[in-house]
Amino acid sequence: MRHGKKFNHLGRKSAHRKAMLSNMACSLIEHKRIVTTLAKAKALRVYVEPLVTKSKTDTTHSRRTVFSYLKNKDAAAELFRTVAPKVQTRQGGYTRIIKLPNRLGDNAEMAMIELVDFNDLLLAEAAPKKKTRRRSKKSAAPKTEAPAPKAEDSAAEEE
Repeated sequence: MRHGKKFNHLGRKSAHRKAMLSNMACSLIEHKRIVTTLAKAKALRVYVEPLVTKSKTDTTHSRRTVFSYLKNKDAAAELFRTVAPKVQTRQGGYTRIIKLPNRLGDNAEMAMIELVDFNDLLLAEAAPKKKTRRRSKKSAAPKTEAPAPKAEDSAAEEE
């Protein structure tokens, strides 16, 4: 029976699933974004977000706990050195899943999962833009004053 088993098993045995999620988490931490199937991306989000929360407190215990999940010294060091300081003020929601077109071979739903604070395109848009002032074409042209009197008017004034 399947009572109380709410997470996606991804069609794998538990050892294979844990190894796959560990490898995907290491890739996500090192590359800041990866492309995978939608089901794996959703399972990876549940796997990675507690690790990022754990990395915000840099203690020996939290480092050992994170390493037991990642099993990769370089990824764990990257998580504590670069990722944790950037997300220190964030309360949660460290990852973003963006749906992509289906895969051509088997029509699987694809998605890109990325760390939120490392998307350079969105961070550039969020940065305040400098206000520049430009003169319009109307104000750039010299203002014309009252028209000069005609020759007939000036000749009449002289007499």
